[in-house]
This record gives sequence, structure tokens and C-alpha cells, in this order.
Amino acid sequence: MFGLDADTLRNIKKVFATLPNLEKVILYGSRAKGNYKDGSDIDITLLGKQLTLKTVYALEEALDELYLPYTFDISIFTQIDNDDLIKH
Repeated sequence: MFGLDADTLRNIKKVFATLPNLEKVILYGSRAKGNYKDGSDIDITLLGKQLTLKTVYALEEALDELYLPYTFDISIFTQIDNDDLIKH
């Protein structure tokens, strides 16, 4: 699914489950559209109450500790001010 094996998805979900204020994780970009390539990054935006850049940094660090061959592009949905990206 999304070019990621079941173990990888399960481990990523475990990391997200550690965030108490996180309500929803939205995958977008090439992995969501299905036109990803080997090594494509994983574009994610977060929905929830009181999410901050500190939350994003902690999440990035926890995901980095999974030692996956992917990079993550993580944003907080309410902080996106690019209309094209919001529609994307």
C-alpha cells in the first residue's frame, strides 16, 4: 500500500499513535496519488489540537529512529497557507 510494505506501515502507525493530540494523519503527494517512485518521500500533514513545530520535530526524530529508506515531509494542516497545497 502506497509503495510501503506492511511492516513499514505498522511501524509508522505506532509512532503516530504516541501523539495524544493527533486526530488525523493525511498522506498526500506521489504516494497518495500512486505515481511514486522508489525512494519517493512520504508527504504527511497532521490534524489535531495544539500541534506545534515541536510536535513535528519530535515526530521526525521518532520516524528517523525507524531507519527507513525514506524521508518524511511533515506539516501541520492548520499552518499551511498555500491554497494549491491544501487542494492537493
